Amino acid sequence: MAVLRDLAPLRSRGVRHDHADRLTRLDVPAALRTDLGCDAVGVPARHGFRLLVRTPSAGCVFADSAWWWWIVPAGSDLELAWPLPSHYAPGARVPAADARLIRRPAGPSPYTPPIPLYLMICQLTGTEPRWPAGVGGPGRETV
Repeated sequence: MAVLRDLAPLRSRGVRHDHADRLTRLDVPAALRTDLGCDAVGVPARHGFRLLVRTPSAGCVFADSAWWWWIVPAGSDLELAWPLPSHYAPGARVPAADARLIRRPAGPSPYTPPIPLYLMICQLTGTEPRWPAGVGGPGRETV
């Protein structure tokens, strides 16, 4: 139980939507393998195109008039504090009824790598990346 309590501050700090009954699951095309599960990271539409063109290997991207959503492997928020105004959506359940697939990956994976996506969102929003205590900090041993 103490482990869960210690992980609580590491959860996504992005926008939260508490109305689960208004969430829609983004459906990845059936031909793509989703063995790692699916979550989604969204940014307001005003940032969508800039982020898309900077993403070297984007997976599936969905959009509606208000938000753009990138599919990432499930659990990609475990040790990342996604910056505002981004939104981390477990299970790829998003507050968007009319989101449509606007980018399909060339390869077999629907995923955008979460660490590069996180760093680009931080850069785009002017937010310093936040890592869990001890990651890359003083006293880190190298082998």
